[in-house]
Parts: sequence; structure tokens; C-alpha cells
Amino acid sequence: MTTRRKFIAGAATAPAALAAPALAQSTITWRLQTYAGAALAAEVLDPAIKKFNAIAGDRMQIEVFYADQIVPTGELFQALQRGTIDAVQSDDDSMASPTEVTVFGGYFPFASRYSLDVPVLFNKYGLKEIWDAEYAAVGVKHVSAGAWDPCHFATKDPIRSLADLEGKRIFTFPTAGRFLSKFGVVPVNLPWEDIEVAVQTGELDGIAWSGITEDYTVGWADVTNYFLTNNISGAWIGHFFANMERWEELPEDLKTLFEVCCEQSHYYRQHWYWGGEADLRVNGPKMELTSIPDEEWAQVESAAQEFWDEIAAESETKARVVQIFKDYNALMEKAGRPYRYG
Repeated sequence: MTTRRKFIAGAATAPAALAAPALAQSTITWRLQTYAGAALAAEVLDPAIKKFNAIAGDRMQIEVFYADQIVPTGELFQALQRGTIDAVQSDDDSMASPTEVTVFGGYFPFASRYSLDVPVLFNKYGLKEIWDAEYAAVGVKHVSAGAWDPCHFATKDPIRSLADLEGKRIFTFPTAGRFLSKFGVVPVNLPWEDIEVAVQTGELDGIAWSGITEDYTVGWADVTNYFLTNNISGAWIGHFFANMERWEELPEDLKTLFEVCCEQSHYYRQHWYWGGEADLRVNGPKMELTSIPDEEWAQVESAAQEFWDEIAAESETKARVVQIFKDYNALMEKAGRPYRYG
């Protein structure tokens, strides 16, 4: 994978919109960094933290930092583990967690078809217990998991066949890039805030990092021309994490409040993304929709099953997670509409 990293000096200042009021000496203060830049975090994080701060008042306040402001996203886990920051919103893959479940964070190809699949897999099929144990073993509290948007291609040139992917330099997640490289995609990792300019200058040919809602929200629809309706995942898997020592210091009611606000954040994204994806496909004026024919796209879905088996062979824990994905998706196929369509 091609990589370039940039440290943003002097940016670690809390956004004014979330700045805490004058605090009592006893006020607990946390610093939370998200994977998202400011425009995206305004939807996927800020509303929940504002609610938390308003309810907690003088007892506790959380300062929010956006992508790369304190540390680069790829160092979020290390910073969280050593207490440089107190909490994180990210997927496992982007923050390079040293766990057996890291490969499943972000976009694990075709593990989910819809955003509701993610909370069901975690809360009804046992993924939460696996994640909790994996992170506890490395001194980090896994607070909760939720779904974000599906993974589509936004590109400068149209993608209408698998051949059109060959040689395309695409910003994407590590595991998604590993999978897409099977089809000639060249995965590129850049700081989140650099992506728009990288597309403009030709350093990137496109993005496979989000759905169309984010493309419009963060400005990528302004520099790409086409949106591929085929996706490699129906929902990104992301999480809230906390430094274990700081978590254990909290009184039980503040732990509960943080968990509730994280769940509210997950719920908000369910309807924000679901409505946005449909509306912008129909009414969005900036991107032309393209599609790869179903019979050709079936090659990608078939390759994903082989990829799952490759991952399962790497460890016992990975095999457990892959088997859960297989069992769940087999049940959804048998359930039929509206759970799965043909």
C-alpha cells in the first residue's frame, strides 16, 4: 500500500463549537479524537458529545479533536493506550489496533448489506463480547460499535466494468485496499484532510471510503464526477473506545451516560446516512451514477468469500468472526425480502 503521512502541527485546539464552559476544579475532562474531519464530525460525532456535555455539566466535559489534530489517525490506538487521549471514535483498521479483530473494522467486504446488520451482529450474534475481550487484553475499553455508510467508489473517470478499476489510485481503508488490489486497484493512504486536493492534483483517481452522503458533506463530490452504485460493503463498522484507566475512574452514572450518548450517535447515523444515500442519488446534482452489471459484479462477491477464508485461516479468533458473518448472512438469505434481495 502506498503511504504518506503528515503531522499537523499546532492544530490540537478544541473546536469553538464544543469548547467547554468555565469548569469547576473537580470537573473531569476528557480529550476525544475522531477519525473524521470537521465537516463530517459535525454529523457523526458532535451532536452526541454536545448532549453528553450538556447533561454532565460541571461533573465532566469532553473536548473533541478532529482527524489528525493530536496524532495521525494511524496512531490513535497507541495514543489512547498510553493516555495521550482519553477516548477515540474510529474503526479498528484505520487506527491500527494490535488485535485479532482489527481486519474487520471499517469495510470488511460484503460482511454487511445494510446498516442494521452491524448492531445485530454485535448485540445478537456475539461480536460485542469478542471485541470487548480483545480490547481489554490490550488495556483499552471497547465502549460500543455502530454502523456508518456503505462503501462506494467516487471517481474522476467513469467505472462501468471491472476492467475500469485496473490501475486506479484509490484512497481507501487498509483491509478494503487489500481486497480491492485483487482487481487492480492501487490503494493509497493519505491524511483525511488531504484527499480533496489529492484528487484535484491527480495524485488520486478516486475514493472508496464512503457513500454518497459523505461525498457531498465533505466536498469530495466537488472534485469527482462519477459515483459507482455497486458497493463492497453495506455499512462501515466503527466504534467508540476509551483508555481503560480513565474509564475505570469514572463513576457508574457517567459511564452509563457516555454509553447512552454513543448509542444515540449510532442511531442518528442510521437515519442520516440512510436518507442521505437515497436522496443524493436521486437529487444530487454533482455526480453521475454508473454501475457494473450484476453478472460481472458477482465476480467481486465470489472473491470476497475466498478473502473471508483467507482471513479465517490466520487465527482462531478471526475464524470465529468469519463464521459469525457466514452464519448471519446465510440466515438473512434464507429469510428473504426485505432482509436480502435475490
